[in-house]
Amino acid sequence: MDFTLSPRIEDFRARIVRFVEAEILPVEADRASYDEHDNITHEALKPLREKARAQGLWCLQLSAENGGQGLGRIGMAACYEEMNRSIFGPVVFNSAAPDDGNMMVLERAATPEQRARWLAPIAEGRVRSAFAMTEPAPGSGSDPGMMLTRATRRGDAYVIRGRKWFITGAGEAQHFILMARTSEDERKGLTAFLFDRDQPGWRIERRIPIMGPEEHGGHCELVFDGLEIPVENRLLGEGDGLKLTQMRLGPARLTHCMRWLGLSKRCVEIASDYAAERQGFGIRLADRESIRLMLGELAMQIEIGRLLVMKAAWELDRGGFARKEVSMAKVHVANLLHKAADTAIQINGARGYSKDTPLEWIYRYARQARLVDGADEVHKMVLDRNLAAEGRDFWRWPVGAT
Repeated sequence: MDFTLSPRIEDFRARIVRFVEAEILPVEADRASYDEHDNITHEALKPLREKARAQGLWCLQLSAENGGQGLGRIGMAACYEEMNRSIFGPVVFNSAAPDDGNMMVLERAATPEQRARWLAPIAEGRVRSAFAMTEPAPGSGSDPGMMLTRATRRGDAYVIRGRKWFITGAGEAQHFILMARTSEDERKGLTAFLFDRDQPGWRIERRIPIMGPEEHGGHCELVFDGLEIPVENRLLGEGDGLKLTQMRLGPARLTHCMRWLGLSKRCVEIASDYAAERQGFGIRLADRESIRLMLGELAMQIEIGRLLVMKAAWELDRGGFARKEVSMAKVHVANLLHKAADTAIQINGARGYSKDTPLEWIYRYARQARLVDGADEVHKMVLDRNLAAEGRDFWRWPVGAT
């Protein structure tokens, strides 16, 4: 595996570094830029998005045909990490969840007509989107086979009844991807659909309060009591819903990790800067062995995370599924993010616990990382299943042609 970046990817990465430093971090430092949910206000976001678009730093994840830059997963890994040096970074570049994952799966799975209707407005930044899959118990969480929301075919439409919750961004989303049950078949029982916010037959029951800062549109509970979706707004074929979720969730989990690496590095940056200037008992914090061990450990764990992410990105770029690679990256980087924020707060003391730095923001945000897109335990079960099936081949190296 070659770890060098192409000159094109490096150009994008370097320009993002400069943009974050010059344009986004000053906005992040101004508390007037935060909304009531600790996200960037729409008023502060709009000019930043316009500047990012003008500089060609928009939608790096999509092909040029669909309004992006076509960097591939390796290019995204290098650039997303730099975007999330700021807590506001990804949304500025139209690379934040859930739009990020929704755009990528629509690019792969939608028909040309569906891409024009449903993908283009998200890619252009005119609307937001949501992915409606998770349900309250006893419905589906990490196991989509438990899904209870049902789509019943009636002529040229499907009628949806059921309930979803913790649907990220739903409060401001215009376009939705919905997973629902169409049969009891274990492998072909789920189907994916597209619907618009303005269609009747559904409602947002509530915006669920959460511990951490929130994406625009929050995390909502949805009720479907007769939503009708035309057949032409079905994604893939009837019964292909599980395939659709696999297409979406794997890459989306990996892009989470790319972004979380950026936040982890920011924690180290803040801690290192403070340790370099803070004196206590006649010595700088940076000169204390205990602090050096803490920061050295984080530096190593971040590099391990970067290697896991890049290997998964490489596997996806060469056409593989990268299921175990993504699971390993997801578990490691999610836990790393929490450790990086916790360590940085400890080094900063009361300053880290305050809102004078973004560390407390990152700390609250980090706890969800071990839950979203599959809890740690689920991914470890996936890895054990692969180990049981592959044995020593679990660690095999791919061999190229001679």
